[in-house]
Amino acid sequence: MANIKSAKKRILTSAKRQARNKAVKSSVKTTVKKVRAAVESGDQAAAAAALKEASSIIGSAANKGVLHKNTAARKVSRLAAAVNKLQ
Repeated sequence: MANIKSAKKRILTSAKRQARNKAVKSSVKTTVKKVRAAVESGDQAAAAAALKEASSIIGSAANKGVLHKNTAARKVSRLAAAVNKLQ
């Protein structure tokens, strides 16, 4: 356990950030799974709607610093390519 006051505060703040980041990453993974499931089923309308939601959540995760901007762009690009293949 930390003895210095600033180190104790660091532990608390890093735990808060870790919980917040974990929640954001989890929501990103969930929305990506929804898009992939819609693509697998071949439902074009559902896939497009899920893609719109997923790109929004991925973008907000990048803005918060949870995901790197290039990682977010790559994820959105790959999902969009998969949805566009259905057309």
